[in-house]
Amino acid sequence: MRDSKTGREPRPSPFSSSQPTFEHIITGIDESFLWRLDDYPWERNVWNFHPEFEIHLIRKGAGVAFVGDYIGAFSATYLTVIGSDLPHDWVTMTAPGEVIEGRDIVLQFHPDRIREAMRLLPEFAELEDFFARAQRGLVFSGETLEKGAALVEGMGAQKGVARLTLFLQLLHLLASSTEYEVLSSPEYSPKLDAETLDALQRALVFIYRNFSTDIRLADVADLAGMSESAFSRFFKKNTGNTFTDHVNKLRIWQACKLLAESDMPITDICFEVGYLNISNFNRTFLRQHRMTPSAYRRLAPHRRSMRDDPARR
Repeated sequence: MRDSKTGREPRPSPFSSSQPTFEHIITGIDESFLWRLDDYPWERNVWNFHPEFEIHLIRKGAGVAFVGDYIGAFSATYLTVIGSDLPHDWVTMTAPGEVIEGRDIVLQFHPDRIREAMRLLPEFAELEDFFARAQRGLVFSGETLEKGAALVEGMGAQKGVARLTLFLQLLHLLASSTEYEVLSSPEYSPKLDAETLDALQRALVFIYRNFSTDIRLADVADLAGMSESAFSRFFKKNTGNTFTDHVNKLRIWQACKLLAESDMPITDICFEVGYLNISNFNRTFLRQHRMTPSAYRRLAPHRRSMRDDPARR
């Protein structure tokens, strides 16, 4: 990500090569929340966490979302809420030097500020249930997505009370909506620190860059400086997925893109994304999507038309 107003140079890779750290969120002295327009990629495009809640709007592009132990595809327009200390990242494959200008709008606020306001404004108490649900990450759809995205966009042209008013409207919209999916599982609760994030980020980057090859647990464990058994425990604890499940989710995500966006034969897609035999590919695809690859391909044009036509959401 990059703030288009700062002029900071983007990174050519979707991942940062520096050690990931706890992200410090700084708001202005005259602001109760942060609103930021980001280009992609930017140095903070890493697996990161912070105590602030984050409302994240993907405006352009497509890719894969990582939220806690959730891995799934995203495309514009994509609106999520991320709870306190829930690790997250949205990755788009870009060519060297490619920049997607204004891909993201990010809102960040500390829930304790809202809780402090409850003492004077008891109406804010109705947000507590929303905060509890959002702790696992939420992605919105339908009318909520359409209205929410418009509110997020509209804040950019406002300041002061006018911007705060739109923010409160957004919180009310999201808190009262039923058009959402919970992303991370209840079991996901890692204890992350800078050292853990460093080892985990190196592993995640390596896996993401190599998932379509014959990637092996031993190679990633060696990169992290651990034995295979120690790395398996470490990876499961801190991502919520086993190494094999993580690789399979990435492979099936890529397969879905190829099924929807190309005429490549399914057998070729199987090998393209890293599977060595079609039966294993079909079995894994069926387990993740509850349909065969051929059925997914038949449905893909319908899904695209639903996504592109707001009147049908």
